[in-house]
Amino acid sequence: MSTFQLDTSTSRSHPVPEPMRRMTVPSIQKRKGGEPIVMLTAYTARMAQLLDEHCDVLLVGDSLGQVIYGLSSTLPVTLDMMCAHGAAVVRGSYKSVVIVDMPFGSYEESPEAAFRAASRVMAETGCAAVKLEGGVAMADTIAFLTKRGIPVMAHVGLTPQAVNALGGYGARGKSQEEYARIIEDAEAVAKAGAFSLVIEGVVEDLARQITDSVSIPTIGIGASAACDGQVLVVDDMLGMFERTPRFVKRFGTLAEDIGKAASAYAAAVKDRSFPEDAQLYGVKK
Repeated sequence: MSTFQLDTSTSRSHPVPEPMRRMTVPSIQKRKGGEPIVMLTAYTARMAQLLDEHCDVLLVGDSLGQVIYGLSSTLPVTLDMMCAHGAAVVRGSYKSVVIVDMPFGSYEESPEAAFRAASRVMAETGCAAVKLEGGVAMADTIAFLTKRGIPVMAHVGLTPQAVNALGGYGARGKSQEEYARIIEDAEAVAKAGAFSLVIEGVVEDLARQITDSVSIPTIGIGASAACDGQVLVVDDMLGMFERTPRFVKRFGTLAEDIGKAASAYAAAVKDRSFPEDAQLYGVKK
């Protein structure tokens, strides 16, 4: 793994050869009950460069299907997509633990199929771990992977890859039956060897109970501040979309800023004030 560090004196896009140790899966595990874990999605090298110093974990989420490719769900996302974007994020980061989502259809068939897909992801991207959705049904697969050296972040509650079976993206755990089933899922993946657990879109009390009951760090998204950390889709957090889920807080107004910049550029092109002399190449005298 590269030991380059970002050059903070000039542009953060240029690495300098100063040793810097990347965070590890065990270091994330040790954060259980301690300092909250900061996690955001990243899909490109440049975004990874900008987020890296602020995050403990960068997740190359299959949400890139909607965010980058304009797909209606995560289901059409391919292993090729995840490998390409995962490698870019690893190249652009130096401190954070990089985790890559396993796309729909790449791991559900059998533990052996999951190992083939996950080992490809890790070999081609250089990431530290993979993430997969599912609870009790995926426990054997998680155990199979972890015993063979592939760290796994689990994901329970609202699992977007199962949106058709769930009937939509609504909050989970509202009924006693579903509440109990999600707790069972969380305990199963923790017992199977997952090093951490994303809890998405569940009622707050359920997220608190899971966090208290499992020995691994929990990462909330639409869950509870009581989780051991939080994650958001970076484009949602930056304000790139007009409509966002209820659990998203916008920490920026990038869509508005980009619109203003594009408007100013268009005006400058039309009135011929751009390019100016400073942007032109001249003939040497």
